[in-house]
Amino acid sequence: MAKSADQKTNNQEIAVMGAKVHNLKNISLNIPKNKLVVVTGISGSGKSSLAFDTIYAEGQRRYMETFGAYARQFIGDMERPDVDKITGLSPVISIEQKTTNKNPRSTVGTITELYDFFRLLYARIGEAYSYNTGKRMVKWSEEQIVNDILEKYAGQKITILAPMIRGRKGHYRELFEDIRKKGFLKVRVDGEIQDVVAKMQVDRYKVHDIELVIDRMEVSDELRTRLSQSTQQGLKTGKDLLFILVNDTNKLVQYSKMLMCEDTGISYEEPSPNSFSFNSPYGACPTCRGLGTTYSINMDAVIPDRTVTIKDGGIVPVGEERDAHIYKQVQALAKKNKIPLNKPIAEIPEKLLNLILFGNEGGDVTDTDYDQYQYDPQAPFEGVVNMLNRWFHGNTTENIKEWAEQYMQTQTCESCGGARLKKESLWFKIAGRNISELSDMNLDNLAAWLDGIELRIDNRQKTIGKDILKEIRERLQFLLDVGLTYLALSRTSRTLSGGESQRIRLATQIGSQLRGITYILDEPSIGLHQRDNHKLIQALQSLRDIGNSLIVVEHDKDIMLAADYLIDIGPKAGIHGGKVVAEGLPKDIVKLDTITAGYLNGSNKIETPAVRRKGNGKSLDIKGATGNNLQNVSVSFPLGKMIVVTGVSGSGKSTLINETLYPILSQHAYKSKQAPLPYKSVKGLEHIDKVIEIDQLPIGRTPRSNPATYCGFFTDIRTLFASLPEAKIRGYNAGRFSFNVKSGRCEVCEGGGMRVIEMNFLPDVYVPCEKCNGKRYNRETLEIRYKGKSIADVLEMTVEDAVQFFQPVPYIYRKIKVLEEVGLGYITLGQSAVTLSGGEAQRVKLSTELGKRDTGKTFYILDEPTTGLHFEDIKHLLHILTQLVEKGNTVLVIEHNMDVIKMADHIIDIGPEGGDGGGQVLFEGTPEKLVKVKESHTAMYLKTEL
Repeated sequence: MAKSADQKTNNQEIAVMGAKVHNLKNISLNIPKNKLVVVTGISGSGKSSLAFDTIYAEGQRRYMETFGAYARQFIGDMERPDVDKITGLSPVISIEQKTTNKNPRSTVGTITELYDFFRLLYARIGEAYSYNTGKRMVKWSEEQIVNDILEKYAGQKITILAPMIRGRKGHYRELFEDIRKKGFLKVRVDGEIQDVVAKMQVDRYKVHDIELVIDRMEVSDELRTRLSQSTQQGLKTGKDLLFILVNDTNKLVQYSKMLMCEDTGISYEEPSPNSFSFNSPYGACPTCRGLGTTYSINMDAVIPDRTVTIKDGGIVPVGEERDAHIYKQVQALAKKNKIPLNKPIAEIPEKLLNLILFGNEGGDVTDTDYDQYQYDPQAPFEGVVNMLNRWFHGNTTENIKEWAEQYMQTQTCESCGGARLKKESLWFKIAGRNISELSDMNLDNLAAWLDGIELRIDNRQKTIGKDILKEIRERLQFLLDVGLTYLALSRTSRTLSGGESQRIRLATQIGSQLRGITYILDEPSIGLHQRDNHKLIQALQSLRDIGNSLIVVEHDKDIMLAADYLIDIGPKAGIHGGKVVAEGLPKDIVKLDTITAGYLNGSNKIETPAVRRKGNGKSLDIKGATGNNLQNVSVSFPLGKMIVVTGVSGSGKSTLINETLYPILSQHAYKSKQAPLPYKSVKGLEHIDKVIEIDQLPIGRTPRSNPATYCGFFTDIRTLFASLPEAKIRGYNAGRFSFNVKSGRCEVCEGGGMRVIEMNFLPDVYVPCEKCNGKRYNRETLEIRYKGKSIADVLEMTVEDAVQFFQPVPYIYRKIKVLEEVGLGYITLGQSAVTLSGGEAQRVKLSTELGKRDTGKTFYILDEPTTGLHFEDIKHLLHILTQLVEKGNTVLVIEHNMDVIKMADHIIDIGPEGGDGGGQVLFEGTPEKLVKVKESHTAMYLKTEL
């Protein structure tokens, strides 16, 4: 029986009909399935509205509808996107940039599940070594233990002990009663042998070691049977652990059926995968609890200036002289010990100062169990440091913890050295390496180490580990295929860029080998050097080839040309966009007369400047930067120029700029507490008075935030309305025209313009407020009009309209005009911040800076500002950056985009590779000189642009 045309369409195409989400103009299109489809267009044209807010939202909604009404009330329902019909949609998975896990326990290894396979590998074939002697540990049988006791302690009197409690608090009344009922007569409590008596108990707040006395005997061959029975009983009671107390010397010897060191007697438990997990109490370092870092008191924050007296607030947490409990405690302590509170802290003897800081003359931090702490007003003053530790680590409120945190600093855990695991776990090795050492390797080095692993392990290990190693190699290869060779499994997920986390998830999806899925990706090329682009394209194609559909929102030229099908949304942004400008094969699209086609075929391009700017002759010099993979880098930043820092992914750009340079400048300009990564010296700070980092984070996290409030000119507009004659007659001030203040806003929707109607089994519905019809203000406020427009009408204006409207008011016109100049003429003044894309948010921030008066000594730092920007938007961006530089400022951009790199006055190229193979400055100078550097990967691609 022949299939109908509609069935055929469902199998081969995703048909979208009448999409009207956000700015989409009722568009309909057919997207081929099982193909690599790229959606492109100017920033704000409607690409994400089509891919994520329409196709993905509908796919997600359909999945949620498979749950029953009872389940949906707990997980919430999805709102139906504004589209007439979507057919042919298979299950949808979205791989966005915003889904990075910020949990400090989340790492590359845990996200990709590679670390889980390594945990299993170490639990099954890892070899245990003694942390005391470094020798291989062995498992002992009961017979071997008996023979060893007979050999070593012949003729000596011993006590056989079975450990019951090791290093724990409690009164253990029930345990002693149970021991008594079983007929045992003696126990060893905290090193002292005692008789077991009725109602026996110990101090519940102290840490105890309790062992059961199994037998006391003189070791001889005649008593071998008794020794064997007592050993068996001891191992059974002590859960495979046994202590022998040599009576004459009081020496305690440990025996175990588990892994044991023959020389020192220490033993390890049988390993399980949890023994190597820093998220499990069985594997985590007890000091840092698996985080690898600990908090300690930062004395420079507690006493920032030793020339100040205690009375004047020299010890910051105590504060100045006042009627407060803590100050009274310090006052009483000072009076008792004759500590001068009106002398500079530098002149107070160390022992006396220690009394205030630590509660003792020795300067010792009290080892307190913060959870069990009981406040006693009669107790001696504990000291400021101990108090801060207790407030930060103990059972206190979040506000108190946040307050105490400002006096804390993070440092690498001394117990585990940042490895996160307890010491026993770190002494299990495979081919001489522990699991932490493997986690710290770059992925390409890890792959090389795994290549020859079979030659370095025995046959038993090969047989057991064969399947686990196969799984590890496959998953590792997927990560290498998407260009993440420079990452390590121990790298925390919160330090990953949006593009890196997206490519990790992409590699994980390829590894899952799912078929028949529609994947929607948001600019996976972010943060990827041109050299690695072909790896990403191959990864996308392999995901397609196993039977999946890929819809990729992208601006990268190489990915566009490698697509099976290209959809161009436009023609412009915002209200001027939302239409399908072109769709078809890339080879056909490049022949058309569209903005995108012009950049693809070379008829429209960003021209290289004829002359590079000379700068102001001053420079900022950093010497000896060694953070992360930087190899003692010294670099000079010429001021008054546009500097571009480039290099392959993972080469050390962000380490040098975001984690070393920016904190140095921030400390200089704003006394910031953020500490830069290690460096030797810096020169030239006197030439800079402001540093501004412009990222793509949202300008606000609530719908109430908008460009007008962020840029600051809404305050001027409100002041203008308050100065109108009618407003003065009524006594309205500027606050009356704020939708966040009670007097003038609509009280039904509280200035939100929308009301939320809660539906029990259906998604919440947002409807315009029936009182103000979405205007946000009450009737009296809306009666005040400027040139016929109310304050609500002004918020509804696009930037283009507002520029014309406010032309007679220079102080408002100037700020709105800048928004138009950065290419945001299409957004409305009151547009919700949460609806702005990353590129739009960044340009709003840029326009805010452009609207300010500058001193010409400002240092701007932008990290990949081309993210989310079309070629045409990049042209606008470069125009803005040029304006900033021409005012005498310095603009530094971390970038991979060749259009930005070729416009630089000065390039700093870092490399040559990522991770351990990077961290060196390959080149400093103009783009024309960079192309001659053979070892630079950037030079190879820049040649074709100049």
